[in-house]
Amino acid sequence: MASVREIAKQAGVSTATVSRVMNNSAQVSREAKLKVMTVINGTDYRPTTRKFSVSNIAYVFTDSVTLSSPYDAGILAGMSVGLEQHQLDLLILNARTCRETGESFSQMFRRKGVRGAIVRTTAESRDACRAILESGIPAVVLGDEIEGYEHLCVDVDSREASRDAVEHLLGLGHRRVGFCTNIIDDKDHLDRQAGYEDALASAGVTPDPKLLFRVPANRQGGEQLVRRLTTMVDRPTALFVADPSTCVGIMAEARRQNLDIPRDLSVVGFDDSEIRFSTVPDLTAVCQDSELLGRHALSLLGGMLGPGADTVTEPPQLRAWFEVNASTASPLPALDTPHQD
Repeated sequence: MASVREIAKQAGVSTATVSRVMNNSAQVSREAKLKVMTVINGTDYRPTTRKFSVSNIAYVFTDSVTLSSPYDAGILAGMSVGLEQHQLDLLILNARTCRETGESFSQMFRRKGVRGAIVRTTAESRDACRAILESGIPAVVLGDEIEGYEHLCVDVDSREASRDAVEHLLGLGHRRVGFCTNIIDDKDHLDRQAGYEDALASAGVTPDPKLLFRVPANRQGGEQLVRRLTTMVDRPTALFVADPSTCVGIMAEARRQNLDIPRDLSVVGFDDSEIRFSTVPDLTAVCQDSELLGRHALSLLGGMLGPGADTVTEPPQLRAWFEVNASTASPLPALDTPHQD
């Protein structure tokens, strides 16, 4: 196995520079760092374990970093309890930007002193997620199921509750039911769309592609959608919204546009925490406990890192639920055209 002295000689730098690179010091130039990492990546060098690398785990985003979302806030809150229990420290990493040129995930984690990872993925970044699982580092995937690694995935089934939500709207008499989802696909949003389509199919309602709306999963995306709806000739009478922040934007902008909810538009949202009680009116929603999801993910990873780490506990089957509040009602009757004599 190569030594620090040999790496320094091949890279043409001092042993102190190699040490600074391995400790991720900001005092090393990018050029020197690249030279050192190029040599390391071509060898079987493994740094001596230090205190800083004993307790670090990482919350890894394989696509956009979404720390401002209620979902991630709940996940981190749930993880915080387990961090203390397992005596772990948390790093937040973006897999798209953290790796050096030519560096594998295992080398990146080793350089960062990371013992294990909890991974967030999207439909388009599953290859990166799979590469992390195959890197050899203990890892748990949140909000998805990766084939062959189901025992390492912690997810909430929201398809059935989403179907319940749309059936509720159909039962109220709505037939033009819109679905609003994120511009970035992930398993959770796709499951909610599948539940929406299941309910329509069961009721014999043909989906209208004009009622499928894609907006950014944030408050501004919801505001944008409401302004769009006010210009539609044949707009939906009800909406199922797959993202909590989007729904908050919809509810607020509807009031500004004098669009009464639920009189003019029934809204079913999605809630990762208790956002449904902070809107006006209280939001009818498909709900999941993201804090519980975070606790289970950290517990699963902690078990992989602690004594008996060769035994992986099967992750629990978590399910979303549907809750009726004040944002849904029967549609207004269509106004008859006055009869002309």
